Amino acid sequence: MNKGKILVVDDNQGIRAALKLLLPPHFGQVKIIASPASLVSEMETFKPEVVLLDMNFYSDINTGNEGLFWTTEIKRMAPLTEVVLFTAYADIALAVEGMRRGAFDFVVKPWDNEKLLATLTNACQKACKSSARQTISEGKTEMFWGETQAMQTIRHHVGKIAPTDATVLITGENGTGKDVLAKEIHHLSARSNRQMVCVDAGAITETLFESELFGHVKGAFTDAHADHIGKFEQANGGTLFLDEIGNIPLHLQAKLLRAIQNRSVTKVGDSKAIPIDIRLICATNMDLETMVKEGRFREDLYYRINTMPLHLPPLRERKTDILPLAEFFIRQFNEKYHRDIKGLSEQGREVLENQQWSGNIRELQNCIEKAVILAEGNLLTPNDLQIKTSPKPAEMCPQTLEEMEEKAVREAMERHNGNLTMVAKSLNISRPTLYSKLKKYGI
Repeated sequence: MNKGKILVVDDNQGIRAALKLLLPPHFGQVKIIASPASLVSEMETFKPEVVLLDMNFYSDINTGNEGLFWTTEIKRMAPLTEVVLFTAYADIALAVEGMRRGAFDFVVKPWDNEKLLATLTNACQKACKSSARQTISEGKTEMFWGETQAMQTIRHHVGKIAPTDATVLITGENGTGKDVLAKEIHHLSARSNRQMVCVDAGAITETLFESELFGHVKGAFTDAHADHIGKFEQANGGTLFLDEIGNIPLHLQAKLLRAIQNRSVTKVGDSKAIPIDIRLICATNMDLETMVKEGRFREDLYYRINTMPLHLPPLRERKTDILPLAEFFIRQFNEKYHRDIKGLSEQGREVLENQQWSGNIRELQNCIEKAVILAEGNLLTPNDLQIKTSPKPAEMCPQTLEEMEEKAVREAMERHNGNLTMVAKSLNISRPTLYSKLKKYGI
């Protein structure tokens, strides 16, 4: 049983009675009301993950305008709540407009029980995941600008770029905070009250690329048991963040370019183009200009996504930000783990400043998190930080199997310019295994 809460809004007594029998065994809580008149108060008190919303509440009015109005209101009041529209009129134009306003999906009456339950379950799971991500990231996605000239220049540019709908390309090494900067741009944009959909483009398998990004219809392929809304549609009206865009295979880049240019998508197994309204932000740790010259990245796609380029410098180029960042993370993890760490000892500060942060901000963050959890005193010492002043790279030699593995992965990433397919092949491991190792070592 899904633990989510479903709020049903429908004026038909027979439908309410049927749903009262159908839904409760499958969801944590189900509340059914006859009119949207009390919708605002129910949203505040019941706090549903999903609203199953009828589109018409007067027998002589079948335009669906009420459903569209309340869809907009629900997403404004609770952006993480998903809306499933419920209508007896299979009007594709109306469905598209509902999606534009943030609806998760569209169910036609009379409904198929299995299809309705699957749609509500998917919507509920998405809402719960979004809520969990927000809870985990509260206080951690705040952008730390620091005082270096490079970061202050980026901050100035972001102030001008964010309010527009201009496409942004964020570049920088792994761990420099590209995803955090993307969220900051969305937060400062006119779309901040709408959804930001984040996609790790490098983690999508080639066979599911179109389905994940553009969606599919039921029966489009063997396992397509129900319609699926792609990431572009999910981001409709909001922001789509394509991370690791440099990892998209060349032959799939044309399909992505077409969707970006036309501002429309066609689901796998369908022939109808669905218009989309998104603000696009992309990120990569690769040198796309070099990839274009080598024929590994489409030149037209590169210029399409590179309207506003922003490059995040590595931590080694912003040394003066190391200690302020460490203090920043100490405050965050104090709150998360209910600790009372006052700061860093003098020796701890020295160790952090002299460390070679190959994993950049992400590596520093992980270091501080472990130290806050394990510290015995109220100041973090070198012993708490579990690091020593790093020797120069030429002097470093792996002592354990893990260190040798990390060294091999890093060298392969550098040798193949971050091309994950080539890296995995050279290491004789699968791409999913490579993803886990990159995450493990903060690469």
